Amino acid sequence: MELVIRRYRPSDKDTVRRLFSSGIREHIGPCFQNAMSSPLHLTITLSLGLVGYLLGSLYTALLLPTAWVGLIYCCSYDLFARYVAMKLKTDMQDIDGTYLSRPDDCFWVAEAEVDGATQVIGMVAVLCIGSGNEKHGEMFRMSISPKSRRMGLGRMLTQTVIDFCKERGFSKLVLGTTSTQMAAVDLYKKLGFKLVLTHKDVYAPPWMLALAQVNVLKMEKHL
Repeated sequence: MELVIRRYRPSDKDTVRRLFSSGIREHIGPCFQNAMSSPLHLTITLSLGLVGYLLGSLYTALLLPTAWVGLIYCCSYDLFARYVAMKLKTDMQDIDGTYLSRPDDCFWVAEAEVDGATQVIGMVAVLCIGSGNEKHGEMFRMSISPKSRRMGLGRMLTQTVIDFCKERGFSKLVLGTTSTQMAAVDLYKKLGFKLVLTHKDVYAPPWMLALAQVNVLKMEKHL
C-alpha cells in the first residue's frame, strides 16, 4: 500500500473529524471492561448482590449489582463522549486556526488507496509550547483507522512529529494519553518516550475518573 503523509487540507476536515470521533469512542468498551475487572469493582458488584440476597429479595439481589454495573458503563461512556463533544467544538472545529496558523505548529494526515479510492487513514498534530530557547512540542490528535493498524503507521506518524520538532530545535516532545490506551503507550516507549506523570486532573469530575478507573499519562521524549 502506497502511503503519503502530508499537511492537512481544508477538504480533509469532515474525514479527520470522523476519524477523531470514532478513534476516541472506541476506548469506551475497553475502559468499561478494565474498570469492571478491577478487584475493587468486582468486590463491590458481588457485595451488592449479597446485600440484595440478604434483604430477602431475588429482584434486589439482581437490581443492585446491575445498577452498579450500569453506573460504571455510564461513567466510561461519558468520559470519552464528553471529550469528543468538547474537542469537536474547539480545536477540531478550527483545525487551520489551531494547528496551521503558526510555522512551528502542524497537522498531518496519512493518505493511502483503500478499496480502490484514496482515503485519509491516519492523522497527528503538534503545537509549539513556549518561546525562544524554551520551546517544546506537544503532540495531539494521533488517530489511525482500524483497518490500517498494525502496519507501522503509528510509528511513522510519531516519527514525523519527532523529526519536525528536531528541525525546529525543540528541547522535547510531550504527549498525553490514558491508561486504557496501552498499545499506544507501548509504541511511545519504543520510540524513546518516558512516563513522567500520572494524574486525574482533566475535564471530567474526579469521581468519574475514579469509577472508570482511568488515569491520564503524561509522556515526554528529550530531543
